[in-house]
Amino acid sequence: MTTPQPTTPQPTTPQPTVWPAFRARDARALIRFLVDAFGFEETAVYDEGDLVAHAQLSWPEGGGVMLGSVRGGPDDPWQAVPGTAACYVVTADPAAVHARAVGAGATIVRELSTTDYGSEEFSARDPEGNLWSFGTYAGEPRRAG
Repeated sequence: MTTPQPTTPQPTTPQPTVWPAFRARDARALIRFLVDAFGFEETAVYDEGDLVAHAQLSWPEGGGVMLGSVRGGPDDPWQAVPGTAACYVVTADPAAVHARAVGAGATIVRELSTTDYGSEEFSARDPEGNLWSFGTYAGEPRRAG
């Protein structure tokens, strides 16, 4: 009879609770672009006629972004200016995302290269003007306690 050996608990990463969020002049077109060019998955879209009140796009490797149509006016309490967001997305295969983005006609602003800190990365702009960087750098480990 074999005695079960104690297992070492595996470190867990909490579910994402920080979601980049932004506004778009044409949210439907931006959603389509992010899905087609980069590989995001359309998880939820709540619309009101031509306006997208809220959309969640999930990244297949974890996390995602939220966006909605520009609305309101000077009294809107959340006035994010379209085209001014910048997001870094961690991926195990930036070359595949780069090829997909190029194939979909994305504007590449920094070609695929290896950074001085060892990440393979590239950057592109979406049709709204937002900057997207995709790379292997997953950040530094969390500090204990």
